[in-house]
Amino acid sequence: MTLVQRIRDCRICEKDLPLGPRPIIKLHPDAKILIAGQAPGSRVHKTGVPFDDPSGDLPPLKICATTWRQEAIDYLKNVQLTLVIGQYAQAWHLDATKKNLTDTVRAWKDYGESVLPLPHPSPRNNIWLAKNRWFEKELIPVLRTRIRKLI
Repeated sequence: MTLVQRIRDCRICEKDLPLGPRPIIKLHPDAKILIAGQAPGSRVHKTGVPFDDPSGDLPPLKICATTWRQEAIDYLKNVQLTLVIGQYAQAWHLDATKKNLTDTVRAWKDYGESVLPLPHPSPRNNIWLAKNRWFEKELIPVLRTRIRKLI
C-alpha cells in the first residue's frame, strides 16, 4: 500500500471529526514544491479539491500531523520550495512565527529561499489582501519567480 493510500485510509481521528476523516493530500516523489496547508472546510471535504473553500481556517488535529507529517516530508526528497499557507500551517512548519499571520508573512525574507509563508487563498481573506497591498506588490512577484525556476 502506498503512503498516500495509508494516509487516506487512516481513521485515528475519526471520533473527533463530525464529517469523518478525509485527508486531502497529493504526494509525488519528484515534487519540487511542497504546499503545506491547514484543515479543509466542508466543501473541500466533500469535493477533495484543495483550497476550494471559503472556510476551513481551523487547525488540523495534532494526532494527524504527528502521525503522518514526517513520513510525508521524508518521502518528498526533491522539495526546494515550501509554501506554508495559513497561520496553523505556519505554526507547525516554521521554526519561528511572529505575533500574527500578517507579521509572519511580512517577515517572509527571514525564512530563507526555500520557504514562503502565505495567507490562505480563501475569499474570506480579500479584506486582508486589501489592507496589505505590499503582499501583492512585494511577495507575489518573488513567489512567481521562485516557482518559475522550479517548473
